[in-house]
Amino acid sequence: MKSIQDWFKKKKEEKEAAAKAEKLDIPRDLWVKCPKCKATIYVKDLEANLKVCTKCGHHFRLNCNERLAITIDEGSFSEYDKLVVSKDFLKFSDTMPYSKRLEDAKKKTGLNEAIVTGECLIHGEKAGIGIMDFNFIGGSLGSVVGEKVTRLIERSIENRVPVIIFNASGGARMQEAIMSLMQMAKTSAALSKLRSAKLPFISVCTDPTMAGVSASYATLGDIIVSEPGALVGFAGPRVIEQTIKQKLPAGFQRAEFVLEHGFMDMIIERKDMKFVLSRLIRFFMEKK
Repeated sequence: MKSIQDWFKKKKEEKEAAAKAEKLDIPRDLWVKCPKCKATIYVKDLEANLKVCTKCGHHFRLNCNERLAITIDEGSFSEYDKLVVSKDFLKFSDTMPYSKRLEDAKKKTGLNEAIVTGECLIHGEKAGIGIMDFNFIGGSLGSVVGEKVTRLIERSIENRVPVIIFNASGGARMQEAIMSLMQMAKTSAALSKLRSAKLPFISVCTDPTMAGVSASYATLGDIIVSEPGALVGFAGPRVIEQTIKQKLPAGFQRAEFVLEHGFMDMIIERKDMKFVLSRLIRFFMEKK
């Protein structure tokens, strides 16, 4: 009974706060709370700092367009396969039909899929690039995401340019069943061809990079880098603890822990990412 009373009390407080904000004419989206240090940050200050907390350095998640804007040279992006979209070929339904979920994701993000691919310049260096957006059904790996990653790699081989993929995913897209899992093998096979062509693949892990994506192309990079604090792993920490019946160490599956245990090459702060990527491209391509 107490929990129900607490719930009503919370709802009442939220309603009073909203009414007060409206009365004072204060926009409710003017401030944001950092999930790490709980500091209240002015939204414009956060955006000016590339969506990195000005108090503790926590890296907020970026959508695809935000990531593109801070990573590539302005006006240099040419998109691949924009019209390749997912279909509900299984007529799958969980809490809602998969077809409805796809439509909602498109409206929410303005994207056709959970990844945008294309070619670009990064400080003048040519590259094939893929950017995943966690806001599109959790950045899940479905048949179209796998197809677009594979086509990105194949085009990069034709154009003799390196591949960079910014990973942000909760894993395979359950609504596509086995078709989703097949993309793990498909993308891995494409990367094998990239390696045979002696072209580099730089995998950038952002928060989160999990499950089917981390078990395939995200961890097959010639160089694997990450933003600070990103969750990188396969099963989530809670699932692992319940399975092994043991308490996991502090920071388990965070980028710093993964780096310390040899599964990553470096951690790069967001403000330095573009510069470091261009240096890596130059280093690898000058060796050709």
